[in-house]
Amino acid sequence: MNAAHRSYDEQAARWNGPAGHAWVDLQEVLNGMFSGIEELLVDAVATEHPASALDVGCGTGALTRAVARRAGRCVGVDLSGPMIEAARARAEQEGVPASFIEADAQEYAFEPAAFDAVVSRFGVMFFSDPVRAFANLRSTMKDGAGLRCVVWRGAEENPFMTTAERAAAPFLPELPVRRPDEPGQFAFADPGRVHHVLTESGWAGIDIRPVDVPCALPEKDLVTYFSRLGPLGTVLPDADERTRAEIVKVVRPAFDPFVQGTEVRYTAACWMVSARAAGAKLS
Repeated sequence: MNAAHRSYDEQAARWNGPAGHAWVDLQEVLNGMFSGIEELLVDAVATEHPASALDVGCGTGALTRAVARRAGRCVGVDLSGPMIEAARARAEQEGVPASFIEADAQEYAFEPAAFDAVVSRFGVMFFSDPVRAFANLRSTMKDGAGLRCVVWRGAEENPFMTTAERAAAPFLPELPVRRPDEPGQFAFADPGRVHHVLTESGWAGIDIRPVDVPCALPEKDLVTYFSRLGPLGTVLPDADERTRAEIVKVVRPAFDPFVQGTEVRYTAACWMVSARAAGAKLS
């Protein structure tokens, strides 16, 4: 099994397993926390006046629905079955012109030249072969279609995102190690790498600029958040009840610098990535 295939299998197992179900269960918390990022993306896409848009790594579909309300039609794609199921149910409930595909956007055979725009909120950092993935996305875009993605900058600029694992590391040596050259949250932290990926995959007019977005979640949801998501969320469910309680007791105070009354507040240090589908189609 080659590294790319192994990476895909790992991602599929993760997002169709506990991580995917956690995102479904916590979708209201997460959507509220990232509402400012959703607003940035929707406003950016709306300036293009697309007739149809593609949301990559759509999760439970909050951004897909928001873009559909402004653009008229948006298709979300994600490899997580639980999240796609939740996204479809919510779109149907709200009567929004959004549809969803359960698939790996790197490999899925999209209809050629079907979309006027592609958008993503933290959904494009997990590809095993980013150049191949963005070339595939390019193939389903009309010439000149716009791309708007928000991705994380480095871990050092996002201490909130690594607080739980840093606090728990002495007690859980088996915690997964984040590697910047592997698919994951900070895989696109290097803007030079992002520029290279987009250039090689048929995108032009590339613009990568920093955005710092205030985020918040209710303090009452903090323990559930850090114990079910991120690296800690991958190992804590398998620990015995006593160990889980001890880890939570250690980790929760580490978040005190971010707690303000009934809210947890932090700044998401991200890149807003913009590009345009180059005129020449890739083979």
